[in-house]
This record gives sequence, C-alpha cells and structure tokens, in this order.
Amino acid sequence: MTMEGMQREAQEFGSFLANEGAEQCGFCNPGFIMNVFAMLHEIKEPTEEQIKEYLAGNLCRCSGFVSQTTSILKFLKYKKHRRTHKMKYVNQPVRKTDAMSLVTGKPVYTDDLAPKDCLIVKILRSPHANAWVEEIKTGNAEKVAGIACVLTYKDVPQKRFTLAGQTAPEMSPDDRLILDRHVRFIGDAVAIVAGETEDAVDKALKRIKVQYRVEAPVLDMHKAKDNPILVHPEEDWKLKIPLGGDHKRNLCATALEEHGDVDKVLGECKYTVEHTYHTRANQQTMMETFRTACYMDHFGRLIVLSSTQIPFHVRRIVGRALDIPASKVRVIKPRIGGGFGAKQTSVSEIYPAIVTWKTGRPSKMIFSRYESMICSSPRHEMEITVRAGADENGIIRAIDVYTLSNTGAYGEHSSTTVGLSGHKSIGLYRHTEAYRFAFDVVYTNVQAAGAYRGYGATQGIFAVESAVNELAHKMGMDPVRIKELNMPVEGGPLPGYPDVPYAQSCTMDKCMARAKEMMDWDSKYPFRDMGNGKVRGVGVAMAMQGSSIAGVDVGGADIKLNEDGSYTLALGCTDMGTGCDTIMAQIAADCLETPMENIVVFSVDTDISPYDSGSYASSTTYTTGVAVMKACKELRGKICEVGAQMLGTDVDKVAFDGSYVFVDEDEEEEKKVSLEQVALKGTFFNNIELQVVKQHSSPLSPPPFMVGMAEVEVDTETGEVDVLDYVAVVDCGTQSIQICTCTDRRWYCAGNRYGSF
Repeated sequence: MTMEGMQREAQEFGSFLANEGAEQCGFCNPGFIMNVFAMLHEIKEPTEEQIKEYLAGNLCRCSGFVSQTTSILKFLKYKKHRRTHKMKYVNQPVRKTDAMSLVTGKPVYTDDLAPKDCLIVKILRSPHANAWVEEIKTGNAEKVAGIACVLTYKDVPQKRFTLAGQTAPEMSPDDRLILDRHVRFIGDAVAIVAGETEDAVDKALKRIKVQYRVEAPVLDMHKAKDNPILVHPEEDWKLKIPLGGDHKRNLCATALEEHGDVDKVLGECKYTVEHTYHTRANQQTMMETFRTACYMDHFGRLIVLSSTQIPFHVRRIVGRALDIPASKVRVIKPRIGGGFGAKQTSVSEIYPAIVTWKTGRPSKMIFSRYESMICSSPRHEMEITVRAGADENGIIRAIDVYTLSNTGAYGEHSSTTVGLSGHKSIGLYRHTEAYRFAFDVVYTNVQAAGAYRGYGATQGIFAVESAVNELAHKMGMDPVRIKELNMPVEGGPLPGYPDVPYAQSCTMDKCMARAKEMMDWDSKYPFRDMGNGKVRGVGVAMAMQGSSIAGVDVGGADIKLNEDGSYTLALGCTDMGTGCDTIMAQIAADCLETPMENIVVFSVDTDISPYDSGSYASSTTYTTGVAVMKACKELRGKICEVGAQMLGTDVDKVAFDGSYVFVDEDEEEEKKVSLEQVALKGTFFNNIELQVVKQHSSPLSPPPFMVGMAEVEVDTETGEVDVLDYVAVVDCGTQSIQICTCTDRRWYCAGNRYGSF
C-alpha cells in the first residue's frame, strides 16, 4: 500500500494525530498512517494490545507511541460513531423552510414591512449623457401640496463613495456622490423629491427647472482610454487598492499577467487562431425591482429595510454616503424577490436614507421597471480578444486573452469582474506552457455596470471556448476531443487561476461523457442537413466558476440552544430564493443530530446577525456553511460540558447523540441527561454560554466544473436560429459533514466544495 490515492483518508486520520501532538518531526508519519490503514483492513475493531502489537515494527523515537495510540483509539471511536450516524438532511431533497409561504402568497417583502406613512421618494434624472448642472430651481416644486423635501447637490454630503457591495477596503473606486453637479449618463440622479403621495411627487418633479452645460460624451468604449473627454475629471476620485486605475485616462483598472513567452510558443504551434468576441451589457430583470424603506427608531438611529444581497455592506455604504457613523445605521433584510448579482450593488438605498435622515420621517423608494433598466447595475459590456495555439496532436500550448471592459459612468465591481474573464477561462486548459491575460476597464458615459451571475467568467468563458472550438474546426478535430485532451483533471494544474493552484477535486471528464450521452453527440456532430433548407448542428463548452472570493469573503453563523431544547440559527447571509436559509438549517440539523424543525432560522438584521459578506460569487454554502459547521461543533462541546457537570464526571468521558449527553462507558447503569435538561440548566446557576458565534473565510476559491452542450437549427434562407436542446452536467463537489464525538471533540471536514454553478 502507498499514500497515493489516499489523501482524503490520510487527512482524516492525520487530523487525529495532529490533535494529539503525535506528528512531532513527521518523518515516521506516512509509514505509521499506512500501517494503521493496513491494520484496519485486517482487523475491524482492534483492541489497544492489538494496536501496539501490529505497529511494533514502525520506528518512532519522538513519543513512545503514547500519543499515536491515543489518536488511533479516538479515531476508531469516531469512525464507529460515524457508521451509526447517517446524514438525514444534507444532500437530501428537503422542502425549503419557506416553501409554503411562497406558494400561498405569505412571504414578507420590503414593501410589506414599510411603515404605512412613508414618504414616496423619486429621482429627477438627467436627459444628458455628459453635462454640468449650472443652475437648478426647486422653489415651484417645493410649493406642491404634500411635498416634504426637494434635495439637490447643495443639500447632500460631498464625500465620494462606491455603491459596490464588496469587503472593505473596496476594490472599486470612490467615484460617486449622492447627487453631483456633474451628471455622467442619461438617467443619472439630479435631484431627490419626497412627498406624501406619488401624484404630488410626480407633479413636483415636473416643476424643477435645471440649466445644464452639455458636453460631448464618450460613448464608445474603444475610444475611452486616453480620451481628452474625461468621465471623472474631479480631483477627489480615489482608488483605495492599487489596481492600475487612472481617472485622468478614463481607466478604472488595468493589469497584465503573464507566464512564459506567449508569442514564442504561439509561433511554434502548428495550429493557431485569433478572434475577437463582443458581449453586450444586459439586465438581470429580477422580479422584485430595487426598493428600500427607511425610518428613524426611538434611539435616533436610521433603520434601512432593503431588498439587498449585501446588508452589512449597505450599512457601511449608507454611513459613508450620509457622512454619519455606521453605528447610526441598522439594515434589515426581508425576503427579496431575486437578485442575480444586481443587488450586490446598493442601487436604491442612499436616496430614501438621506430623505429620512434629513426629515426624520419614514420614506420608501421603489424602482419602476423602466428605472431598473436604465439606471441600475447591468452586466459589464466586454470585448475579448483570444489567441490560442495547439500542436499537431491537439494539445493547447498557449492562450492569450485581452479584455476590454466597459464599466460605464461609475466603477462598481469593475476590477473583480474583469479579472474573472481570464482567470476562469484560461484555467480550463491544463497543458498551457505559456499564457497571458491583460485587461483595461474604461469609463464611458453610459449606465454604470455591476455584478451579474458569474460576472466576468461568463464573458471570458464564452470567448475562450468559442476560440478553442474554432481551433478544433481548423484542425478537423471534434471539439469534444480537443477538450478531453486539455480539460482540468483532479490533482492537475489550473493555469492562470491564482485562487487555487491545482484542482483538488475534479470530474470534468465524467461531466463530458455524461453530456455526450445526454445529447447523443456522436450521431449529431458536426451537423445534419434536414433537407428543407434547415441545418441542425451541435456545440460544446466547458466552464468553471468559484466558491466565494478567495482570501476576502467572510461567512458568519450564530447558533444558540434555547431553554426548550430547540436551536436558533442567526445568519448574516442573504436568502434571495436560493434556499440558503434551508441549506444552513440542513447543515446545522445534521451537525447537531436534531430534526430540522428543531432549528429556527432567521435572516439578516445587522444589529443581531453575525457579520457576513453577503450572498454572491457562489459563496454562501461554501463559506457560511463552514461557519455553521464550526459553530455547531463548538456548541456540541459546550452541551457536553454542561451535561458532564450535571452527571458529575469529566467532559472527556461523555458523548452527545443529539438527544442525550451520556457517560460513554460500559456500565450496567446508564448515566445520561436529555438535551432539554441541559438547555434548562443553562438558565440557572450556569457559567457556560450555550451560544456560539463563528466566522469562516477561505484562502481558496475551489471551482465547480461544468460541461454544456446545445443543439441548434439554422434556417439557411432566413438566418433564423432556434435552440432545440440544451444539456448541462455539473461537478459541484460532494457533501462532507462529519460529526464529532464529545469524548475527543475533534472536527474534520474533508475539504470538499460547497458551491453551485
């Protein structure tokens, strides 16, 4: 036997060795581990004497085998417990906790919670793409009956900020004001009007008189860089993280990453292609538009009810925009009707917030569908040029990617989005000897872009996969075959993907094989002439995503044992219909070995929820899920501590099975206390807090992998294209929740991904 192919098993047992301090110099550990697995192959439940006898031939001078023997005994007990405990909820089809309320029209959205006496807030928007407000007259608007306030740039703080919901310091530049004299796209905010009724506000908007100094706009992203017309000429533009941005060049971000001599290797390739691909901006069009309600509480704090993916970021953004301490802001996230990345930008919150802060009165703003289309946060328009080269055998040796990204009038999510266009596409081809990824993100006088499902990766993968398919065509090779020869493999490299040096887990080959089977690829490739002027063809693409932003995102969980034996799970992540509240309850239920109905989950309130970066970038299950696991593990230990005190014994002599804390010894008389008894004990003469708050952040962003195939029909006379069939197969990882026994109180997670594509 060798360690090869047994990394997971070795890591599992190795955690017990490490916890007992048995690793010491480490030289003997591989042989020791292999001997243990060989022993367990022959003896299912060895005694301590059998263990010592079996391992007698393994030399170790550090510890005298005391810690090793202890670790084996605890490992055996852990494995025995694990055999008897099967996960009931994780990886099982479980109805969402709010499913019935959703199908019966009972969920509580933002407008359902808004105070009934809210002022209606609307925005006067610019009719010009690039203009300066020379004069603005609001007197006639203020005279309209029912108008509470009309705000212009003169009435709001002049401190720049970003609306991007990213962990501070944000990678997006501080380039916005609530209201600015300089308007930068058609639809930019000029004035805020708040009134008792919508009719009054609409009337007041029409009475505002604005004199503009109109200037020529920059509308073409190809002409933006180093254009004398500046989208952001102001001197207080600020980029907190050096990402190559220079507002005096209309550059929001720029970078070059290179490995090897790309031009040299491409010159050596027998087959090469070079193509440019253009993807337009497009809107998320979630069912519930952007909306926010605000009011002041009796402590003089600003309460923000908002349909958002990023409650904690909203708190910080609102505080900065209003130039008030974040401690003065409380954000509550009700149920939200879809996000898809759009609500990772704080699109609507600042406008009712400034109204309520100025007037002291409740207010709300609900974007119309038109506003959601013309002044929100669509996907970034990108133009991506790809050069790729392969040898005569179909091995791709070099890839060169250049991305030109249009951030529009403001820079929300500009650098993070563009980075993925190369990192998630180049990594799909493991044999590359050389690769280059360069990008420019430019300002233009169009609607600002933002986050949108798979941002950047979507655009980049489309381009690279299209180029590789063109390369296969040039070689006369089935595109499935060229991808099979070059796709990521478990343990293999992911070139140009700095978040993960190699694929820890990958079954892209199985995804491809299954997709071929589902599409009946071999009988349909390359195309079929249907004999009526129509031709049917098939296409294929690979993809990879990520699981959170590596080294940045933070997940938080707060688990509490209530006095009746139930649990309350407070989360900082945002359920936007994806079911993360249910997923976290599934994890907690299996970790605590309790029925799911015994877990009470409530969503985000920044005053009482643990900090969480928010729900985006396929991060929630992977990041917040691990935080839940950590919290549950520690709470199990605390339950055991209280139970051991009640039983009058040491904590290392008890175990917890979800219902009882019991003395884990072979005694005639069983000693145990119920979970309810432990919970009740927590309410009197107790110094052990039966509540745990945990956070989790990962230095890696392990990718799920995917293969997609489509069949289309082309009318050769009209050019009409119909999609006839589409299949997708995803390797999203496997579940791994392993319950600690309180006698050793060890916790191990096999490192499998939690993520979705």
